[in-house]
Amino acid sequence: MTLVTDAGATPDTAPAPDGTLQLVVTAITRPGADIATFTLADPAGRPLPAFPPGSHLVVQAGTKTNAYSLTSDGTHPGHYSISVLRVDDGDGGSRWLHEHLNPGDSLSVRLPRSAFAPLARARKHLLIAAGIGVTPVVSHLRAARRWGRRTQVLYTYRPDNAAHVDDVVELTDGAAELFTGRAQFLPRLDAALREQPIGTHLYVCGPGTLIDHVVSAATAAGWPASRIHFERFGIDALDAGDPFTVRLSATDRILDVPSGTSMLEAMEAAGVSVPNLCRQGVCGECRIPVSAGTPIHRDLYLTDDEKTACDAVMPCVSRAADGATLEVPL
Repeated sequence: MTLVTDAGATPDTAPAPDGTLQLVVTAITRPGADIATFTLADPAGRPLPAFPPGSHLVVQAGTKTNAYSLTSDGTHPGHYSISVLRVDDGDGGSRWLHEHLNPGDSLSVRLPRSAFAPLARARKHLLIAAGIGVTPVVSHLRAARRWGRRTQVLYTYRPDNAAHVDDVVELTDGAAELFTGRAQFLPRLDAALREQPIGTHLYVCGPGTLIDHVVSAATAAGWPASRIHFERFGIDALDAGDPFTVRLSATDRILDVPSGTSMLEAMEAAGVSVPNLCRQGVCGECRIPVSAGTPIHRDLYLTDDEKTACDAVMPCVSRAADGATLEVPL
């Protein structure tokens, strides 16, 4: 078989056998007091793999592995761009990027993956963002402009940590609604949720409390769950969950998973080794099969169809209902 390519075409950057890319930091800017934007490119200048809107990049940040939304254009990208909020009381990944990464440094990343892509069939896209949660919204807006999709944006942020305000304004031709205080944002949010045409899809990203409020308000306004989409990152963005049990069918052991303890942590404490990297539900490394029981999926890796099948779980973030039992063939 002969592979025919366009004359002079440059092949995209190829990942290593383990699915990682080695990229170089070409620029660092600091749009906010605690925000740094990193531009990453192939060391040889080759195009990078394309990605759908709403994709995240899993980054090796020192000894930590964190996920960050891509804000650059996913069509024939010459670079990737991520914006990172420094979290001083987090696991250290964001601090490492802020303190140790400089232009010219190499960074190991995994191929982009999206669990927050816009639905092409939607009549309209209502995008709600708070703080650094604006990053996937920027990606959505780039695609919306390219494909002529109808969007509406409400973005609330702190003036000293304003990320991508200029991008949001430019990509909406100045139509984005910007807020720097809850007193103005919350009434406008409630009104916006109630004035949308049938067929609108809602996308929200930001702190967990903001997401919970928007989802609750949308449900109260009559939005069906199928038109509400949100993205959380990290176990700290999730509630503690209810206690449940795990049955290891290979050894017939029963493990208790208390509230506030992940299934992965309970298994590790019992001496069960499970490969893992990000511990945030985004990289897919800790995926294990489920032979009985119904997981409560809280990851950003499995597709909707895979979650419906209930035959796999990401134990780093996902759980089961109060008192229920998940059986895994380990």
